[in-house]
Amino acid sequence: MLNTAQEMLILEKQQKKKEKEDTLSERVPPLKLSGLTVQELQDLCRDLHCKIDVIDEERYNIQVKVSKNDKEIEEMTRKIIEMRGKMKRPTLKRVRISAEAMLSVLLGARHKESFDFKANLKTVRKEEEKKEEVTDWRKNVEAMSGMEGRKKLFNAVHIEVLRLSERSK
Repeated sequence: MLNTAQEMLILEKQQKKKEKEDTLSERVPPLKLSGLTVQELQDLCRDLHCKIDVIDEERYNIQVKVSKNDKEIEEMTRKIIEMRGKMKRPTLKRVRISAEAMLSVLLGARHKESFDFKANLKTVRKEEEKKEEVTDWRKNVEAMSGMEGRKKLFNAVHIEVLRLSERSK
């Protein structure tokens, strides 16, 4: 790929060189200096100097126009930057819009039927956690005192362990 790109660059350079030679051969005829007298050579030099002067004037005029345009561009960009600084952009507010309203805005007159986008969504149900009833702590202490209370605690813990082991299976 790089080789083809390099070959294309070489061809492009050769084409530009050939075009340059062609334009020079068209604009500047080959000089036939052999067999000319001194007076004819001096006349030829004067003609060439006149052509050079005309071309230099044109080149100078073009450079002046380009520099003038560059200054105008810089001035306009400066004005644009100043204008941006003066104008404050309004803060945009979030607008809630339903899917139906958005479709009607986007599709315009073509929007005839209503779509239920929520119908295709999966439903996720949360498991309800069992909440322990809040009871008076004094009654709880009285119930748990003695051997009966310890037996109840042991059984409650044992039942809870069994439930957890069943869930993990």
